[in-house]
Amino acid sequence: MANDKGFINEFKKFILRGNVMDMAVGVIVGGAFTAIVTSLNQDILTPILGIFGGMDFSSLTVTLGSGENAPVLCYGNFITAVINFLITAFVIFCLVKGINTLNDKFSKKPEPMAPVTKKCPFCKSEIAIEATRCAYCTSQLEEK
Repeated sequence: MANDKGFINEFKKFILRGNVMDMAVGVIVGGAFTAIVTSLNQDILTPILGIFGGMDFSSLTVTLGSGENAPVLCYGNFITAVINFLITAFVIFCLVKGINTLNDKFSKKPEPMAPVTKKCPFCKSEIAIEATRCAYCTSQLEEK
């Protein structure tokens, strides 16, 4: 029984971990988004495309064989699913691109720091950038 409690506690820890919860939320939101895209395709785009093609894609079928029990290929549904996928992929691409653009716009990039030292041209020692004479070799430096 002691191992069962350890197993259950380990499972609880796994389920309540942040990335599992994020994934669950993503799946739920993805399902809702799929319903929206399917409705957009079936209720808006398919009728508009039907005007130009003269038909609704979802009704396109081919009967293989003859008789009542002959298998039917519903390739119109496949075309509808492909259109749904392309719309979904395009919308997600636009969302990610927009989020990345906003993230780049609002993220502060560190400004490059100005150099604080320079090399003495005579002894090659590191000296302060404002120095007019090398602290190591005492050479007079040109002012720039």
